[in-house]
Amino acid sequence: MQERELQYHIQCAPGDVGRYCILPGDPGRCEKIAAWFDSPVHVSTNREYVTYTGTLLGEKVSVVSTGIGGPSAAIAMEELVKIGADTFIRVGTCGGIKLDVRAGDVVIATGAVRMEGTSREYAPIEFPAVSDYRILHALTRAADGLGQNWHAGVVQCKDSFYGQHSPGRMPVAYELEQKWQAWKRLGVLASEMESAALFTVAAALGVRCGAAFHVVWNQERELAGLDQKESHDTSAAIRTAIEALKLLIIEDREK
Repeated sequence: MQERELQYHIQCAPGDVGRYCILPGDPGRCEKIAAWFDSPVHVSTNREYVTYTGTLLGEKVSVVSTGIGGPSAAIAMEELVKIGADTFIRVGTCGGIKLDVRAGDVVIATGAVRMEGTSREYAPIEFPAVSDYRILHALTRAADGLGQNWHAGVVQCKDSFYGQHSPGRMPVAYELEQKWQAWKRLGVLASEMESAALFTVAAALGVRCGAAFHVVWNQERELAGLDQKESHDTSAAIRTAIEALKLLIIEDREK
C-alpha cells in the first residue's frame, strides 16, 4: 500500500498529534477529555475518528476516538504510529465480572483475554496481550493518588456485545457460556472490546499501550442479588489517564 502523509482513516498528518495519545471509543467523549489539556484544538473528524491535540506539562498530547471494537482501534493505532505517536492509553467503559468490581470503579488492565479476531492477524494466539509495564505503573499510581476505587488485573476482550449479554440465544451458546464460567474462575475483572487488539498491535509495532476502564455495571453482582447501580460518569477513568500521562511525561524527560 502506498505510504501517505495524510492518514486515510484518521485524516491526520505528521505534526497533527503528539507522541502521547488517549484512545476512547466514543467520539463524543473526545471533547470532554481534551478539556483537560492546555490549549486543546480540534484537528479532524472522519468516520468514527475524532482528534483533538493540546499540551500537558508543555508536551504535545492528543485524544483520538476509535469507535467500537478491535478493527477500528487497530486502524487508529497503526495510523497514529505512522505520524509519530508511541504512547497510548485506552480509556473506555466495561462491564464488571468479578464480584468486588462495582459500578463506578476504575479497572486497570494488566492484560486481556484475546477472545476477539483482530489480534490474531498480528500475533499467534499463544502470544499474551499485556499492558506496557510503565503505563501500568503510571495508571495505578495515578488512580491511587486520586483516591479512586480501582482494581488491576486481567480483562476479557470480545467482538460481540450481545454475545456476552444474550449468549443463550446464540448458536454457539455452549462455547460462550462455558468460557464465561472460565473467566469467572480465573478472576477476570471485567469485559470490554478493544484492549486485546490494542495491546497486541502495540507489541507488533514496538510502542507502548495501557488501558483504564470505567465500570458501567456488573451483571454478576446483579445475578448474585448484590447492590447494583448503573454508572455512566467516566470522569474517574479520564482523570486517571490524564494524571498517568503526566507521570509518563515526567518519567520520560528524566530519562
